[in-house]
Amino acid sequence: MLGPLEVRAGETVVPISGQRQRTVLAMLLLAPGRVVSVDSLVNAVWDGAPPATGRTQIAICVAGLRKAFRVAGCGDDLIITSSPGYKLLAEDHVIDAVRFEQECAAAEQDARQGRTEQAAEGMREALALWRGQVLAGISGQEVESEAARLEELRLSAYERRTSLRLELGQHRELIGELTALVRDYPLREQARACLMLAQYRSGRRAEALETFRSGRRQFIEEFGMEPGPALQGLHRAILNDDADLALPAVGQVRQEPSAHAVPAQLPSSGARFTGRDAELSTLDGLIGGSGPSVAFVTGAAGVGKTELALRWARRVAEEFPDGQLFVDLHGYDRDTEQARPADALAGFLRAYGVADAMIPADPGERSALYRSLLDGKRTLIVLDNAASFAQVRPLLPGTGDNVVLVTGRDQLGELLGEHGALRLRLTGLSRGESVELLGGAAAPEGEAEVVAARRLAELCGGLPLALNVAASRLAAKPHWSLAHLTRLVEDEDRRMDELSPGGRGVRASFDASYRRLSPSAATLYARLGLLDVPDFAAWVGAAVLDSGLVEAELLMEELVDAQLLEVAVAADGAMRYRFHPLFRCHAREKAMLEQGADVVATACQRAFGAWVVLAMTALGQAPQDVPCGLDPRELVGDPASWFETERASVVAVIEQALRMGLVLLALDLATAAWQLLANEKPMPLNPALELPSAEGAIRLQSREKRWITKLMGELAS
Repeated sequence: MLGPLEVRAGETVVPISGQRQRTVLAMLLLAPGRVVSVDSLVNAVWDGAPPATGRTQIAICVAGLRKAFRVAGCGDDLIITSSPGYKLLAEDHVIDAVRFEQECAAAEQDARQGRTEQAAEGMREALALWRGQVLAGISGQEVESEAARLEELRLSAYERRTSLRLELGQHRELIGELTALVRDYPLREQARACLMLAQYRSGRRAEALETFRSGRRQFIEEFGMEPGPALQGLHRAILNDDADLALPAVGQVRQEPSAHAVPAQLPSSGARFTGRDAELSTLDGLIGGSGPSVAFVTGAAGVGKTELALRWARRVAEEFPDGQLFVDLHGYDRDTEQARPADALAGFLRAYGVADAMIPADPGERSALYRSLLDGKRTLIVLDNAASFAQVRPLLPGTGDNVVLVTGRDQLGELLGEHGALRLRLTGLSRGESVELLGGAAAPEGEAEVVAARRLAELCGGLPLALNVAASRLAAKPHWSLAHLTRLVEDEDRRMDELSPGGRGVRASFDASYRRLSPSAATLYARLGLLDVPDFAAWVGAAVLDSGLVEAELLMEELVDAQLLEVAVAADGAMRYRFHPLFRCHAREKAMLEQGADVVATACQRAFGAWVVLAMTALGQAPQDVPCGLDPRELVGDPASWFETERASVVAVIEQALRMGLVLLALDLATAAWQLLANEKPMPLNPALELPSAEGAIRLQSREKRWITKLMGELAS
């Protein structure tokens, strides 16, 4: 994969005939051991415009691949059928992209254990696997996304190998290739730092300082900000001819770093960023000591918590002269275990120069040493992606002017209560900010493109993750217009696919929250996503779940705590709930995939029937069938107020019932709604409009649809 796609059996090249077969194989290689749906393969091969025979042709491609592998001597099936698609079994085979990551990890382990030469050689061998552009000649958003990820890993591995070679004294040999790397990637701070150090150690101090100055100019011109703390620290050290920059003399043993080391662990980020001025200003209040010293940035998946935390942390890094610590606790990562606090503490202690032999094995003693080390210091600690307070508690410093910034989705009540943390809940960006973020990749040109940008921003719901994915796709596809991408995302059935390239993006982020739900809450989430209503009360959850009201309310709150559902309060103070548009799309996808068509239809009919029962109750008519043991009179309360609160949802339910072919149910609800509206005010509308009889409804469905359509216009206005 690390170059043009190539398959070998021993030294023999296995022929893969045709672009379609190559694309199908590439898609399976991107997800070894995981199922790739037929729909995904169809979309990749024909770029979203498949022929009617697309699924059949995919089956033919898979059959051709199986035959090619059998001819090459592969006795067992390498590609198996697994609903809803195919799976590539890679256990007994070698994939160079996987091997590359494994060898990089092994080299890093050598480096941590002081085997510098072996680590540098390991990185060299890993980089030698590359033959060119990843999967060159194969297009598609998943391929492009994976290619970008692997290219980033390649550059990081090269930078790491360069750092190791600098430790080995190879600074003179590195200047030429590092100069070329910095020219090609001028914003990579690690590469620039390596070049500066190589120049300085080669006696070219003035050139090292100029390398910093030219990079600083570019950072200021393009981003309006200074280089990161690590690069600035190296610049100061070169100005001061710091003795720590020199290599150890021949035969001299390199000493462990002292506990006076100043860590600068804040990672860089390529994500686009805009807005959040009020939130950044709020976080500024953490500096100065008059307010809380702990902040908790929370919000739904993809809302930009990490990016906000890092932007602010980099902006105020100079306020923390004793260093900046960062750890990703992996609270919601699918493929990575949650970080253990003891491991995070060990990393922090090493960053301050504590030797491995001096790090206590007992987690409590380790935490105590950490607090002692930070006592009297002024350090910024960023704890990203926390899933629980148990992950965070051991990493909180005791005294001193330290500031802690925690990000996470779940509600960490103990952090807010026991530690008085500042709670900052992020919501989506405004339409203007969303359009501005999209404009960083493809500025709208002309009125049609402006309209498309606004519509795309609306479809993304102001969610920075979705907007960044859309912007990245536009940047990778310069021949695409905003209008073209907007048309793709408009299709609700493929929206999650378009915003989830390479199996990551929006769907993966949402799935991480979904997987943490209890089974009942997951079922409720999926079924609520089936309803096209703007908001709803807790009784709707009871109806779709066929449960009691109290159980539904508890499960609703679980969804709110997981940031999968939002709270909306009606004008009369009644508690309502609503979906972010992308979460609704995700929930509906889960219902369709996991619950079956019959269950989906039944859940919708129960909910629609409950609206009919409550509307009849508001009219003063006693319903014959009360769903889920609900008390209609208690739920309705004041009929006029109930109808005003439910009016928009009633219109949406009538429309959805008609689309589903539930004409009689739509008729019942529309008739009741009409009568409630007529009770509210005189109705001078179309005097010829007559309510059809229920007896003739079956025979006159087309007439009733026309009548309901007219009636909905009045209800909506």
